[in-house]
Amino acid sequence: MVLTALILLVLVLIAWDFILIEKIRRWDFQPIGDLEENKPSPDQEKLRIAVVVPARNESGTLPTTLPALYHQDFPGQLTIHLMDDNSTDRTTEAARAAVEFFEHQNRSLVIHQGEPLPAGWAGKVWAMHQGLRHIRAAAANGRPLPDYVLLTDADILHQIGSVSRLAAESKASSLALNSRMALLRCESFWEKLLIPAFVFFFNLLYPMRRINNPKDKFAGAAGGCVLLSREALDKLGWGLESIKGCIIDDVNLARQVKSQGLPIRLALSYHEVISERPYDTLGEIWRMVRRSAYTELKHNPLRLLVAAVGLFATFVLPTLAVINLLVELFCVPPLTTPGYAAGVCGFLILMVQFFVYRPAIKFFGLNFFWNLSLPLAGLLYGLMTIDSARMHYFSHQNVWRGKR
Repeated sequence: MVLTALILLVLVLIAWDFILIEKIRRWDFQPIGDLEENKPSPDQEKLRIAVVVPARNESGTLPTTLPALYHQDFPGQLTIHLMDDNSTDRTTEAARAAVEFFEHQNRSLVIHQGEPLPAGWAGKVWAMHQGLRHIRAAAANGRPLPDYVLLTDADILHQIGSVSRLAAESKASSLALNSRMALLRCESFWEKLLIPAFVFFFNLLYPMRRINNPKDKFAGAAGGCVLLSREALDKLGWGLESIKGCIIDDVNLARQVKSQGLPIRLALSYHEVISERPYDTLGEIWRMVRRSAYTELKHNPLRLLVAAVGLFATFVLPTLAVINLLVELFCVPPLTTPGYAAGVCGFLILMVQFFVYRPAIKFFGLNFFWNLSLPLAGLLYGLMTIDSARMHYFSHQNVWRGKR
């Protein structure tokens, strides 16, 4: 048993060392898009951007997020298409009230009532698809097509320079898709424990330097904020049929765009694109992860087993090995050689994890001691993934993907 544990720990240490030294540095929380120098193009006032906001039961967030879109310093035309996807609260009324007293010659809000969800479609994808169809239909009736379309969630707050920066980046680098991973709230205990780890694990799975390399076929995006060029939309047929059933819509959309040979970009946001969604309890974060964790494993039981064993070996086993080492050092007889080696190996693993997790803790402005929380966060995310598989096989609840 001890020898088996030692072999697992050696393999885990090798894996973490590889993550540490690989060139793409998937752990260092770079790039951060809104900390880069912003150079708006001189002809931005000529650009037209349509914004599609899929919303279901968002009466609480729209009074904050819709006015923020109106107040953008982007000088061009900004038309906001709110897709009210069969909300049961007062989403439409809240949206109208939010912008009722704002007047801006280059801003307008159009509210569309969503149609019933067809078979085979994911709810959020269907809402965004309808928004794109409305934009295309308006163009068929004489309105010019926008140069870009911004897909953004109803709970995403865009600070005043967000749209202008996204447009400038896309135009300067001829980007077909430009995405920001919104800054998630990190205030409650559970947010501090799990949100930095959530973004950390996302970066491990979807390293941004690979995504941003046009020579690399690897793709990814963050669905809360995605700016698409007209060229990309033409390739997609101004619709999302190609990803209609995808729960993980953002990554699959990026794959569709990049597979056409078009450049894409993903970056973190530090202060310009902010999620207003609170996750004050463990249950709220648990449900958020559970929606898509097993989908990420392609609903494959073997992948689930490998992931569960991997997470146990990565986070639980090193901690247990170090605890066992500390206990046994004060016992007689002393540890066997494999037991001692396992303890040392576990300690080295935790030290590497401590080092690579430090940028995540700094990014969210947390105390140094939160670095020690990664093993516990990893264990909880492993349990969430197992629960996601349980929900897939034993529950048929339809979850709308707008709640991220």
